[in-house]
Amino acid sequence: MKQRLKQADRRKQHYREGFLEGYRLGLCRAVTDRIPDPAPPQLDLKLMYIPQGFESIDAGIEAALSTMVREWIQVSPEGMLEAARKERPDVILVMNGLHVFPKDWTMQLEEVSSLGITTAVWFVDDPYFTEETSVLCRHYDLVFTHELSCAELYRSLGVERVHYMPLAVHPGIFAPIPAGADYQSDICFIGNAFRNRAALFDELAPYLSGKKVRIIGGFWERLTRYKQLSPCIKSGFIPPAETAKYYNGAKIVINLHRPAGIGDDNRNSLGLPGRSINPRTFEISACGTLQLTDIREDLYHYYEPGVDIETFRDARELQHKLEHYLSREQERLDIAVRGLRTTWSRHTYKHRLPQLLEILAQAVQP
Repeated sequence: MKQRLKQADRRKQHYREGFLEGYRLGLCRAVTDRIPDPAPPQLDLKLMYIPQGFESIDAGIEAALSTMVREWIQVSPEGMLEAARKERPDVILVMNGLHVFPKDWTMQLEEVSSLGITTAVWFVDDPYFTEETSVLCRHYDLVFTHELSCAELYRSLGVERVHYMPLAVHPGIFAPIPAGADYQSDICFIGNAFRNRAALFDELAPYLSGKKVRIIGGFWERLTRYKQLSPCIKSGFIPPAETAKYYNGAKIVINLHRPAGIGDDNRNSLGLPGRSINPRTFEISACGTLQLTDIREDLYHYYEPGVDIETFRDARELQHKLEHYLSREQERLDIAVRGLRTTWSRHTYKHRLPQLLEILAQAVQP
């Protein structure tokens, strides 16, 4: 008899979860179907794009660029110089220019400049690699950065054309989608275990132990309470499309920015602070899931805490808000859907790139 009651309770729980997920997806679909694509600019530019290999960023930029310029070409870092000689684009836009780029990259940039081609870089790992970017920035005609503190740095180094340019989201990857049982959770976090993240989850461990939690990423063995949380941990990298499924399957997704201090897995010996939000901020909200994020200075330019996103300052406040929203389904969903609307109507690459391309177009004018 007890077994039958347990089975009946499980069926009711599964039915309720299925109903709530269908309800969420229906609300999200009603929002996204009413958001028109922005009218793309038609710029008389021949643009060459050099990707970094960040799948979600590169895919979003590629999809948007194809509708906005007269001609665009995508070339690997290794093929840039040869392609530049052959194609003679008006401008070359380099994504990030770190980690996987050839050792003689700056020499190649100098040769490209000698051909009369304008070069631009969009640094998206700022401020964590300022030892490299503070040198590289001087080899480009224009520098874009998603980090407020680095915009000030590059100007101080004598770069004349520096522009603060936040990242965005590609809704072709991050969108409200059905998520199977393997992706369901009460609370989800995806990212590597930087020092501040490990400390936060160590402090939350007693609370999280009774919840359905997903912690996904690398280096989580750094946790002092690793054994306690190990059933929740999935080690290693997961691709963006799978990340989107975990975001969709979660009731709440936590976003905690990595620390920017000297050391802390960074090459930021200049000690610049992190003042700007990461792309994960846009990606989580684009899935129609409630996001709880720590606060960066420019967050308020894009979202309104308590309206279309939620914030926390420490583990105690985070635990309080997790408990609050896990027990208030409609309130949680209302904020998540407003975050979805904000993101899809303001923060996709189709919204972000026109400003960047207008700056590039002005730079190449005779």
